[in-house]
Amino acid sequence: MSDPAKVRRHAERVRELVASVVRSQIKDPRLGMITITDARITADLRDATVFYTVLGDAAAQAGTAAALESAKGMLRSTVGKALGLRHSPTLTFVLDDVQDQVKHIDDLLAQARNADAEVQRIAARAEYAGEPQPYRLDEDEDEARDADEDADETPPRGGDPR
Repeated sequence: MSDPAKVRRHAERVRELVASVVRSQIKDPRLGMITITDARITADLRDATVFYTVLGDAAAQAGTAAALESAKGMLRSTVGKALGLRHSPTLTFVLDDVQDQVKHIDDLLAQARNADAEVQRIAARAEYAGEPQPYRLDEDEDEARDADEDADETPPRGGDPR
């Protein structure tokens, strides 16, 4: 197993090399507006995964994927020579769909914001089903007790008790 810092350096170097070769040496007309976003390499430095994005629709993405697959041998030999490793890493190209994921997350957040606003709008118009304060408070009990005591102190009807 290799040192993780060495693996990161090689992955960064693979990303730079592939981007440079794609920009300068590959003349395939199917290759669209491509950006190499990341490269990851296994700890044994045998397999490298290169992530890329393509500006355009699905047809441009499919054409770019085909162009990268056809140029994979040249890219692998260039990377192998530049890295100076005993074995050139095999290259796997993966379409990086970060933009689609970002758009999906933004849509989900917008839906959540709309749902929250709807709940707040409904809550603002809500009224209590019964009294605003359905529970008896201690003050109410004291007032009720005082009222009962006042009723007991009233003189009986019928005249002066003396």
